[in-house]
Amino acid sequence: MTTMRPDAALSRDEIIARNLEVVQEHFHNENPDDVDKAIALYAPEISWEAPNRGLVYTDAGDVRDAYMKIFRTLQFHSLTTLRRFATEQFVFDDAVADVTVVGDEMPNLPFSVGSRISLRIVHCFELRDGKITKEIAYEMWREDGGPLVNDVVPPGSPVEYFPEPGNAEG
Repeated sequence: MTTMRPDAALSRDEIIARNLEVVQEHFHNENPDDVDKAIALYAPEISWEAPNRGLVYTDAGDVRDAYMKIFRTLQFHSLTTLRRFATEQFVFDDAVADVTVVGDEMPNLPFSVGSRISLRIVHCFELRDGKITKEIAYEMWREDGGPLVNDVVPPGSPVEYFPEPGNAEG
């Protein structure tokens, strides 16, 4: 990862590049095996929010527990990144995930086990000195194929596919 020098020691372009790199590394490590690496990218005063579900956590251990509940509740099939950009303080990420609800551990999830969902998920990260100080995940839960699934996907949007359980090929 890019240097951990304070923002004051970097140019505007270096700060923005580092912020994008930190968020990419965070997303890359959002899985049960590597979640501690994702958590390590938080500042000590982290604030993690999921406003649609009424959740706010300010302790890294609570955030880790929330991630583990997500991993046990959702099976991700694909994630399409629509746009991602940054400033010296913020990274904005807009994506659509194709998921199936396979468990019931996520507080205030508006769908039951067995539901296939198109999840529009917008993240706003706040960063300082190469660490995430705030993560807000705006989750828009829609029935897969339902009338609310009407996303404009920019041409060339990258799609990441995830392996199905028991199938390493995906």
